[in-house]
Amino acid sequence: MDKAKITNYEEPGLARINEIVAEYSQQKWALIPLVQKIQNEFGYIPPQSIPIIAKNLRLFTSHVQGVISFYGQLYTEPRGRRVVRVCRGTACHVRGGKTILKLVKHHLGIEEGQTTPDLEYTLETVACIGVCVLAPNMVIGDRVFGHLNPKKVEQLFKK
Repeated sequence: MDKAKITNYEEPGLARINEIVAEYSQQKWALIPLVQKIQNEFGYIPPQSIPIIAKNLRLFTSHVQGVISFYGQLYTEPRGRRVVRVCRGTACHVRGGKTILKLVKHHLGIEEGQTTPDLEYTLETVACIGVCVLAPNMVIGDRVFGHLNPKKVEQLFKK
């Protein structure tokens, strides 16, 4: 079977996407490892890669899209270099977490689930980070910031 290639894909990386897909050619079981590898390489799964994946694994495009949309940790849009996760757990909520989230949105100029235009930050909320003793808290990348207040939030996001 000929490998599907999208030649009008103008973003850098089309050749690399085709290389990655070729590693798993016609192995339907490999859909999840394949999309994970593409996401690890590019930071997201470029939508233009979905037909390439489907063709090479002999799957329907809708099946590939369905799997990607099912898993919350798979993304079809670019994400920021730093993911900001603001806790919405009970301890954080009663200690001002709602205010912290509002301030983070203000400083970044984005809403939950969005990425800054410069691709520096993506903002998410989580049910609980697991460090309630530090409430209110958030994680930026893999660093936890606790006992947050408006001044600390401002310092974290100074340009």
